[in-house]
Amino acid sequence: MLNAAHNSLFDHYLGISRLLAGQLDFNSIIRAVAAKIQHIIPHDHLDVCIKTMDGKFHIAYESGEETAWSRLPPAPLTGSPIRAVLSGEEEYLLAADACTDQRFHFEGAFSSPIIALSLRGRLHVPLKVQGDIIGALSCSSKTADCYTLQDVANARSIADLLAPYFFAIRAAEQAKQSAIVEAEARAREEGLRLGALKLTEALEAERQRIGMDLHDQTLADLTRLSRRMERLTHMRRDMAAEAIEPLFRTLQQCMHDLRQIIEEAKPSVLQLFGLAQAIENHLDRSVRESGQQIAWSLTDETDGAADGLPQTIATALFRIGQEAINNAIRHAQPQNIGVRIFIADGNLLIEVVDDGSGYDRPRGRMGQGIDNMKTRARLISARFEISGGKGGSGTRIRVSTPVPPRHSEDRDGNSHR
Repeated sequence: MLNAAHNSLFDHYLGISRLLAGQLDFNSIIRAVAAKIQHIIPHDHLDVCIKTMDGKFHIAYESGEETAWSRLPPAPLTGSPIRAVLSGEEEYLLAADACTDQRFHFEGAFSSPIIALSLRGRLHVPLKVQGDIIGALSCSSKTADCYTLQDVANARSIADLLAPYFFAIRAAEQAKQSAIVEAEARAREEGLRLGALKLTEALEAERQRIGMDLHDQTLADLTRLSRRMERLTHMRRDMAAEAIEPLFRTLQQCMHDLRQIIEEAKPSVLQLFGLAQAIENHLDRSVRESGQQIAWSLTDETDGAADGLPQTIATALFRIGQEAINNAIRHAQPQNIGVRIFIADGNLLIEVVDDGSGYDRPRGRMGQGIDNMKTRARLISARFEISGGKGGSGTRIRVSTPVPPRHSEDRDGNSHR
């Protein structure tokens, strides 16, 4: 008879193992194994508490009558009636009458379902994985003093079967939740990026409109005024030449500065001739107007790919290159500036290198210029890098963005992807 009882118990354990296979969530596991556990440990209520990854909260999953334990969101571990088992203070809890046992009714304990369902006999053992407690298995009966130490031993065997499955499911759910949170964060970040990009496009369009207005109206008015002053100077040299001449020179300088503002506000070379030509034009003009003896070079190794960039991306890259060149000329006192535009690993890269004073904790306008370059790069999802030049001298600025797909053209000039 004893061997028959052992064989029957073994069959029930084996049945639990078989039922666990293929279950993908906590509730499915509890429902699947409750009947088999009933043959080993008779109960009126079965539940499993699973601790959250941080160990501060727990969630209950029930079989049989549903209580507030499983209807609530994750509850603090400090209020659990079985916190002694979940925290590892007790190896197990065995109660003859849980309705009166003060171990379950301490101040702040959420033990009302025990009273509501008259769960008198109670048995609790921890779920352990590699020595860590991940939760607890609880069997309850409306009959008082119904469980023994043999039931505790059987419950531990059942817990050993369940724990690895619950551990794996908890890890999977945590990974799923983390993926959802990360996806939501990326979606918010992408939404902000796209919003900022649209704002940048609007600002760039407004900047170009202002540039055209300055050119067509303000600069034209200043030009007419300059010509009138020049004629007046020739007509009344005896009266006002000395007074008008300084004013005339100041006006000429203002017009020069205004033309520069217009050029920067509306990069017509970029629109007409492409990215490489626009950067080269800016580099040449900036070096000449600086009055410094600076040798410069620009190489375009993209075989036309730089000219196939969308206008927003091309404009952002031009502004980054423009700022990098300005920083080098204004702050580094270089003897050489080199710009290289090339393709590597599916990315288009612009590299600005100088042999000046170097990059070391920039301050003032230079630091602000670097921040602006980083912001422009983020808005177009480009990668921005700044470092020292070769041999530790000078500065190297590099920005990279994916190469856009090339268009092929048929004989009629129609483009296709």
